[in-house]
Amino acid sequence: MVGFALLNPPYAFRSDCTASHPVMAGLVPAIHVFLNRPMAGGWVYFMTNRRNGILYVGVTSNLPRRAYEHREGLVEGFTKRYGLKMLVYCEHFEDIRDAIQREKAIKHWPRAWKVRLIHAANPAWEDLYDQLI
Repeated sequence: MVGFALLNPPYAFRSDCTASHPVMAGLVPAIHVFLNRPMAGGWVYFMTNRRNGILYVGVTSNLPRRAYEHREGLVEGFTKRYGLKMLVYCEHFEDIRDAIQREKAIKHWPRAWKVRLIHAANPAWEDLYDQLI
């Protein structure tokens, strides 16, 4: 590449600036500071239309707002199409990345495992929305 002299990859000196310190090629210096910093918390949650009904698992950083959006049908998609308005399960995580990882794992679970998880925390499948606000 023109303008770059590769030293020990992935480091390079940029010839078009006055700084003579190595930077990660293609990245802003000091971006590593943000990579290991905990991010805001997150929630994994289940919405349904009735006991043992259709299930939707999602992740959000603001559970009361997101549950309200599902209940009121403010967002087009699966939950609006199938009338999933009941919040029956939620888990909080200190780091949103952990919540995202958990949601992805749960999406691959068989339905029986998801139902068992809900039954363990909320045997009556009560709507938990009122407990949020």
